[in-house]
Amino acid sequence: ACPAHRPLPGSRVRHGFPPAVEEALCGVTGAQLELHYCLQALGEYFDQSHVALPNISKFFLHQALEERKAAEALMKYQQERGGHYCSKTIQKPNCDYAVSLMKALELAMVQWKTMLRYFEELYALSVENADPHSASTIKKQFIGPKIQKIKLMGDLLTNARRLDCSQDGRNSLGDYFMDRLQREFRTSIEPESSDHCSPCPPLQQCTGAAEGLKRPQRECSQHRNGTGPIYATIHCTTMLPQCNNGTGAKVRQGREGL
Repeated sequence: ACPAHRPLPGSRVRHGFPPAVEEALCGVTGAQLELHYCLQALGEYFDQSHVALPNISKFFLHQALEERKAAEALMKYQQERGGHYCSKTIQKPNCDYAVSLMKALELAMVQWKTMLRYFEELYALSVENADPHSASTIKKQFIGPKIQKIKLMGDLLTNARRLDCSQDGRNSLGDYFMDRLQREFRTSIEPESSDHCSPCPPLQQCTGAAEGLKRPQRECSQHRNGTGPIYATIHCTTMLPQCNNGTGAKVRQGREGL
């Protein structure tokens, strides 16, 4: 809860919004902004020249941006319900000891677990004060994404342990592999090569070739009935569709030789 919160009187849109829930929303919003500040500090650290892990830096900066958007969504929700957010002093993030990838991932997991506990307490408070709208919004828009991020941090920590990433600030080969190969850290994928042979036109466009393919069936059926020749010769002078590498011309020359 926010001890400095004071509800604004005279709101025309306020309806069924308990003061306890409004005060708790204000406090959780401040904690959300502190988490944004912490993740941004981690992203800036991994972008320094003596660390040089750009993909990991972009990952933490992107997560910080998402946490800031979540805090802004909480502020907007309070305004829609007739409340308000009282500004508070954001403390300096305690992440100076997170000088390695392992420490940074562990710190991010602890921070997200703390925020998940705050939202769970806020959900229980909303249910206790008969505010189903706040309870439903918190459960769908905030508790679910936090659970997914905690699972993501667990997977990243497991892979970091497998690669034997350093924990004392020394840039190891495992940190480099995590930065270059981990799917969640890679922000761009190389486009597929477009240097392919241009697609050939469908066979139905070549009427001569199509008739030539149909002719053996008729002649073979005549041979089975005893009315046709024993050997049938197929002549198709129509050019087959050519690809960029000239394979169509080679096939045509081979058929004319036959």
